[in-house]
Amino acid sequence: MIISNFEEQVNSGLSFPGSVWYYIKWKRRGHLLGNFGYIGIFLIAALGFTISIITLPILLRRFRIVPKKPNPVKSSTYECGMDTVGTSRVQFNFRYYFYALLFVVFDIQVVFLYPWAVALGELKLFGLLEMLAFFLILVVGFLYAWRKGVLEWK
Repeated sequence: MIISNFEEQVNSGLSFPGSVWYYIKWKRRGHLLGNFGYIGIFLIAALGFTISIITLPILLRRFRIVPKKPNPVKSSTYECGMDTVGTSRVQFNFRYYFYALLFVVFDIQVVFLYPWAVALGELKLFGLLEMLAFFLILVVGFLYAWRKGVLEWK
């Protein structure tokens, strides 16, 4: 059954969730803003939960519900085990972190590359230029790090 009139198609029962006609019909009824209301409610709940988690311990301490009995054992650095001998600061090579960061950057590149390759037929020239710009930014950053000598292990 082909409906040629736009108005009949929108008002007919052929609209199902996920179709363009479904959203047009709901937008006409004013329910599209209602869908975004759920996001607002979720944000308010998240902020309320965060604020309550932060303020609850402060209020419990202020009203003396939580006992506060400091002693030398609780105030020590380690409640169990042995105390450290000497300084506890150990120098750690930054290059471990840098290589991990490079791995994450190029891993994210692959994650973005797969959906682009799947949708390349629909994106045409714009998608190609967009991905070339993405690759160019990553290559410039990689060459900068290489030229600075960050990738060389000493």
